[in-house]
Amino acid sequence: MPDRTAGRYPVTVYGPVPSRRLGRSLGINTLPSKVCSYSCVYCQAGRTTRLRVRRDMFIRPEELVEEVAERVGKLRSRGEIVDYLSFVSNGEPTLDGNLGRTIELLKPLGIRIAVITNASLLWQAPVREELAQADWVSVKVDTVREEQWHRVNRPHHVLRLPELLEGVRSFADNFPGCLETETLLVRGVNDCPDDLERTARYIARLNPVRASLSAPVRPPAEPWVEPPTHDVLNRAYQIYRECGLPVEMLVAYEGSTFFSVGDARKDLLAITAVHPMREDAVREFLSRKNCDWRMVRELIDEGRLVETEYGGNRFYVTKGTQEIQKRSR
Repeated sequence: MPDRTAGRYPVTVYGPVPSRRLGRSLGINTLPSKVCSYSCVYCQAGRTTRLRVRRDMFIRPEELVEEVAERVGKLRSRGEIVDYLSFVSNGEPTLDGNLGRTIELLKPLGIRIAVITNASLLWQAPVREELAQADWVSVKVDTVREEQWHRVNRPHHVLRLPELLEGVRSFADNFPGCLETETLLVRGVNDCPDDLERTARYIARLNPVRASLSAPVRPPAEPWVEPPTHDVLNRAYQIYRECGLPVEMLVAYEGSTFFSVGDARKDLLAITAVHPMREDAVREFLSRKNCDWRMVRELIDEGRLVETEYGGNRFYVTKGTQEIQKRSR
């Protein structure tokens, strides 16, 4: 079992957090920081410190399910709604070799289960089979061109894009649940018309319920990353529409209704380990817990929380879950 103390392994269950696609989502993070098969330049959880493709057993499913059930029970007793149990890690959730078993054990709670994946391991049949147990899956398709894939996603060296894309197609053909895609655009990397048209044509063959277009809205792993201009985003939207896709733009702030049912300090660190919070969201979170801003200052002084800026907004992120670079914007 991994060491979950001293911030090395974040609290597994966090939220509910507001989600632009999933409503009120109770987040589940089964990975130590920061284990992933990609090191995306835009990642809000920072640079990948342990790039890997080998799956492993990071936490016992029974322990996780107990933690989720306890949190759900507290929320229900307060009349709070949870729309989804969402596997949204600070890395790639399919790297957890217990993913399928965990989903199976969570089903009796009667809440829909979502997984947001970068799709990098879907070339493996066992991963596709386990993921197919979820009710809702979002697969990441930022580009279908080799050069842009390496520039924006910075994959593990053993991964091969054609094999990966074929695995995603196979999953889409057999998944009985709700399949969505997400394409995150970075200015000057994967947002030219030719790239957008190729990506849109590939996604159209997956027949998703929704194809989301997004751009960086939180501090990215690399300081040079910027969102495309509004004109480019509009052009991307039109290209996706022309390919027959039910496209949605995810470029707006999703809200500040982050929730806590336990210790405010622990919950704040758990949320910001995966989901950097804007200052207004942190203030609203503290207000609901009858806490003041001194808690944030104490966490910063203790070296457990980091303050950073992006896009004209101040964000707070758990230190140790991402590599924070000084940004001069």
